[in-house]
Amino acid sequence: VQLVESGGGPVQPGGSLRLSCVVSGSASSISSMGWYRWYRQAPGRQRDLVATITSGGSTNYAGSVKGRFTISRDNAKNTVYLQMNSLKPEDTAVYYCNAQTYYGGSSWGQGTQVTVSS
Repeated sequence: VQLVESGGGPVQPGGSLRLSCVVSGSASSISSMGWYRWYRQAPGRQRDLVATITSGGSTNYAGSVKGRFTISRDNAKNTVYLQMNSLKPEDTAVYYCNAQTYYGGSSWGQGTQVTVSS
């Protein structure tokens, strides 16, 4: 599958952004995806897991974003979202969408930059 993120940009502290990850590919490849995840990577730091949503709709979040970020998916649109509220400067990073199959395969998007600054 191919993943294309969008929705990043500059935002002031306390603001909100919604990231989108459009998933494209054959119906069989998309149906083999068991997990969708958002990661982020700040300059000079490792890529960290932010949020996960399973094919069944279960979600999990990193402690630093719990209560502020929400991951969701629209199966009809083959899109995964990350709603980010109460943004902080430390949320500044490139955000990447990841899709993992039931068989261990993984695909990444190109990333979208989020900059939180006054």
